Amino acid sequence: MDPLVTTDGAMGADELLAALDDGRRVVVRTEFLGEEHEVTLRRDGDVFYCDTPTRLHKHESREEMRTCIEKQGYASE
Repeated sequence: MDPLVTTDGAMGADELLAALDDGRRVVVRTEFLGEEHEVTLRRDGDVFYCDTPTRLHKHESREEMRTCIEKQGYASE
């Protein structure tokens, strides 16, 4: 399945989480320090991952992933 590609703030947290629940990877294009970067969100069973250019965040629950998505500005408010 092709990843869902979006830009930061273009989708809501529920939409992003629904795509992850469906088994899709989500690529979020975002700007950081004046440069465009891609962040990959994915789910492997019960574990959620947020793979940024500088580190891999691991989240044990859907709510932890929602908090990360909202805190980092990947989702619209």
